[in-house]
Amino acid sequence: MKKKIDVEYIANLARIRLSKKEIDGFSGQLADIISFIEKLNKADTKETPPTTHPLPLKNVFRADTVKKSLTQEKVLQNAPEKRETSFKVPKIIEES
Repeated sequence: MKKKIDVEYIANLARIRLSKKEIDGFSGQLADIISFIEKLNKADTKETPPTTHPLPLKNVFRADTVKKSLTQEKVLQNAPEKRETSFKVPKIIEES
């Protein structure tokens, strides 16, 4: 059973203006979402432990090891532009 959703009221609360076409579209979408949530609420979860994340979270660390790396000269040898010991890149942030 699809419920009638008052999209105009919700849009007014959110302070957004919607066209009639948008209201009709969102009304159907929200009704479908609520219908799906009602199905989820009927699922038996008594044996399911509460969780904050569906997968166990843990950091995967590796040991810090010193490895041989390239010299500054080697790293910068193919740089389109460089300044002393750094790559020179176009400015992307303006100062205010």
